[in-house]
Amino acid sequence: MIKVTWALVAEHVDEWTGEDITRGAAVLESEVAAVIEASGMTPAAIRHFREDFLGPVVEALRSEAAPALARNEQWSKAAGPLLAYAERTTERG
Repeated sequence: MIKVTWALVAEHVDEWTGEDITRGAAVLESEVAAVIEASGMTPAAIRHFREDFLGPVVEALRSEAAPALARNEQWSKAAGPLLAYAERTTERG
């Protein structure tokens, strides 16, 4: 099992547990996007957040986390106010 945890500074912390890192990345992207959309930010600020913070973290999760987890290493990435972390776990989602 893989556990993905993410945090938005002073706003939101959540996690997902499952077997497919691609699914975990999709959940992170969807959940964070929902928080940002509901935040009251302007459309330009939302676009900026998605392009400069959310996009790079999700892409890194998809491309970098699986090899790290296969080596039994932890993985993390931060961009602006967004931090994501992934690790192998025995927990069930």
